[in-house]
Amino acid sequence: MAATIESSYSPAPPPVPAAKKVKHEMELFGDVRIDNYYWLRDDSRSSPEVLSYLQAENAYTDFIMSGTKHLEDQIYADTRGRIKEDDISAPVRRGAYYYYKRTLAGKEYVQHCRRLVSPVEALPSVYDTMPTGPDAPQEHVILDENTKAQEHTYYSIGAFKVSPNNKLVAYAEDTKGDEIYTVYIIDAETRTPVGKPLVRITSDLEWAGNEALLYITMDEVLRPDKVWLHKLGTDQSSDSCLYHEKDDMFSLGLQASESKQFLFVESGSKNTGFIFYLDVSKPEGGLTVLTPRLDGIDTSASHRGNHFYIKRRSNEYFNSEVLACPLDNVSTMTVLIPHRESVKIQKIQLFSDHLVVHERENGLPKVTVYRLPAVGEPLTSLQGGQTIDFLDPVYTVDPSESQFSSSILRFSYSSLRTPRSVYDYDMRTGISVLKNIETVLGDFDASKYITERKWANASDGTQIPLSIVYRKDLVKLDGSDPLLLYGYGSYEICIDPSFKASRLSLLDRGFIFAIAHIRGGGEMGRQWYENGKLLKKRNTFTDFIACAEYLIEMKFCSKEKLCIQGGSAGGLLIGAVLNMRPDLFKAAVTRVPFVDVVTTMLDPSIPLTTSEWEEWGDPRKEEFYFYMKSYSPVDNIKAQNYPKILVTAGLNDPRVMYSEPAKFVAKLRDMKMDDNVLLFKCELGAGHFSKSGRFEKLKEEAFVDTFILKALNMVPTLGRVQS
Repeated sequence: MAATIESSYSPAPPPVPAAKKVKHEMELFGDVRIDNYYWLRDDSRSSPEVLSYLQAENAYTDFIMSGTKHLEDQIYADTRGRIKEDDISAPVRRGAYYYYKRTLAGKEYVQHCRRLVSPVEALPSVYDTMPTGPDAPQEHVILDENTKAQEHTYYSIGAFKVSPNNKLVAYAEDTKGDEIYTVYIIDAETRTPVGKPLVRITSDLEWAGNEALLYITMDEVLRPDKVWLHKLGTDQSSDSCLYHEKDDMFSLGLQASESKQFLFVESGSKNTGFIFYLDVSKPEGGLTVLTPRLDGIDTSASHRGNHFYIKRRSNEYFNSEVLACPLDNVSTMTVLIPHRESVKIQKIQLFSDHLVVHERENGLPKVTVYRLPAVGEPLTSLQGGQTIDFLDPVYTVDPSESQFSSSILRFSYSSLRTPRSVYDYDMRTGISVLKNIETVLGDFDASKYITERKWANASDGTQIPLSIVYRKDLVKLDGSDPLLLYGYGSYEICIDPSFKASRLSLLDRGFIFAIAHIRGGGEMGRQWYENGKLLKKRNTFTDFIACAEYLIEMKFCSKEKLCIQGGSAGGLLIGAVLNMRPDLFKAAVTRVPFVDVVTTMLDPSIPLTTSEWEEWGDPRKEEFYFYMKSYSPVDNIKAQNYPKILVTAGLNDPRVMYSEPAKFVAKLRDMKMDDNVLLFKCELGAGHFSKSGRFEKLKEEAFVDTFILKALNMVPTLGRVQS
């Protein structure tokens, strides 16, 4: 006789959380909005009533998901089993040392290590390998994050900067997830502290020589607004403020030139960016204007020899151009690479003899290398750049740290089926050498997976690119396959198709995974972004719906097998399309979602609000108010049926306040007409990027995957035993 293994005791289920209603009226332009859950916002994050509600939601989520804990544990074990837990990153050569990160078996965090180059005078080559073994120079651990993290539930290093002479390290530490950092300076060899920590700063810091640092602090709404010079051995209170950006639409950033001779202070809004520079050899000289503040013109800079190199975007030259100007006459600009309507210049990377341009064309990244004339020779337009070839039909390429004085370009390459691979490319010979590839343990075989580019038709005829991956031996492509569609579509950010080992949990269960490269992102150039922001923001949502309909029409899936996911501004996307077309999806996951658009953008006291009026619009103006209200997820919840939904938040999140997803869930519970599950999970000790440990993150991925499988009734039943 067969008997199912079950517990004889089942605890009583907790009640479905129901947030109390407290009527809060907000009126503007004769329009009244009622927010019954406004009370859920507590900036101190300490209200017993609010915390009690969040804990009740977490308890309910835990109960609902308790029946699938075996699957969650299995997915976590499988995903963790694919990781080579003791591993090192591709070593980066800086002067006489190789620097790298090491992970240890069973440990959540990395060690920051270095080893002497032997022999030190050897010129860099693509064939270099860091010596290991008993005869090699000894490994030195500069910082072990595991030791530092022991006293904290959250731990993140936002910057790890080595001084030019390799003697000191400055690192930025966040122990709450609120992205307010403390910077510690230590002796790289002895690990002993140097001076007192710098407190309440951003993770943006750079060495100005070997005895000084530049860093940035924030105002009361966490806008980076002041850049400071700190001299080692002095107290932070005596640091000198080099620049204060008083315009609350602008935020400051720091960038070191590849030559390390200059530091650039960038002040930018969503449309405009201008630059100061600091000569590292004489930091006491302060900042000098490199590019002036001109509305609608955005610049970034680097340096080589006797020229600054500028990437400049304007309304006319929307995909950017590359210019050069002499150090002693920065107003005289020479166009090196002109603007092209079909090619977007994303970033330039300088070497002593080469210029590398990271571009985008037809939705895909490309890397083009130009040989530069010798320093001192005339610098005119560049011809005959060499473009590096890549194999997959859709992929991502990211620049990595390279040595300015060498001819070796380092980059990382990945696709939906190709693990992250670090290459050294010799710009003189065109030879590339694989230096490191993410190890995927188990029976992973990239050839089992097919990745491809498809195009969906938007309602206005625009072609929307999709990146797709699936396992060819498991997928039937007859409409019966489950599919997870991911989207973002804001801030000109490109969601390029990259590898994620944890995604194999779904792919190896027969899922198709697709990314919708919708307007509002930057995948197809600057105008792609412009056509998905401000008063064109709804294109982002209708593009995503068009991609979903295309996937159904082409029999990649059906409505009953279609799940969707997005986070942050991508969470806004998911919230908006759920209100617009709830019939189209079986399940949705929206992580740290920006869903209370109008209320948040009307409140300048909330971090990011003022700087984002150029992204979403300023709802203090009537046209923007009503347009934003037309799609704001919290404002458009209706008495209708919704799919199964999982919403996540982080209590300490400075980017999207936890109260936004909390209000979204509370209002959905009150108004939706269906019995589909709605779960809310709020991490009470984390921020926007959730938990900090690498295995903790895998557990979160396993939880989300389990929710998706549960929503599609794809949870395998527990085994039975004979009795």
